[in-house]
Amino acid sequence: MMPDTTDDEINDSLFEAPPMGEQERMVEALLFASAAPMSVAEITARLPHGCDTKEALVHLGKRYEGRGVALKRIGEAWAFRTAPDLGFLMQKEQVEHRKLSRAAIETLAIIAYHQPATRAEIEEIRGVSVSRGTLDMLIELEWVKLGRRKMTPGRPVTFIVTQVFLDHFGLETPSDLPGVRELRASGLLDNRPPPEAALEPDHDEDQDEMFE
Repeated sequence: MMPDTTDDEINDSLFEAPPMGEQERMVEALLFASAAPMSVAEITARLPHGCDTKEALVHLGKRYEGRGVALKRIGEAWAFRTAPDLGFLMQKEQVEHRKLSRAAIETLAIIAYHQPATRAEIEEIRGVSVSRGTLDMLIELEWVKLGRRKMTPGRPVTFIVTQVFLDHFGLETPSDLPGVRELRASGLLDNRPPPEAALEPDHDEDQDEMFE
């Protein structure tokens, strides 16, 4: 004779979360199928009731340690990316890169290091006005987006870097950006002003072309 089963026990069994191994497989499938990194909330919304997304991500990350792809946190989202030591395998792809203008690079750097930054703050740091075209181009590249308005007179909008920016440069958070000492050590930052700086003023309005 089968033991009596209460309605509560039936309901509990219907909504019982799958085993952790199955949850891990589900998260793996979602991330592989997604064209963009997914947040914990986005993953949880697709999993069965009761699943522990964060724990599943921990297990999944450990399982992919030492593999050809790795589970990476990008901002507040997660995605699979090629293992850093295997990046050389991708170098056969022909990618045409366009060089950002000096004005665009400086504006992007100021936003990345000082976000959230208003247009006035960017101009104060650069010492020249910032054209609308420069900001529009960075927004079009999806490297910069509008942040919250500042609680100051006029409620100016702020600019912050995006998850696309972090993903492109392999950063988890903006705090992972290299410091001044690191930039100087790598030769990317020169203490001396460029030769042309003493010969002509830096007018952002004259740089209609965002790419050089």
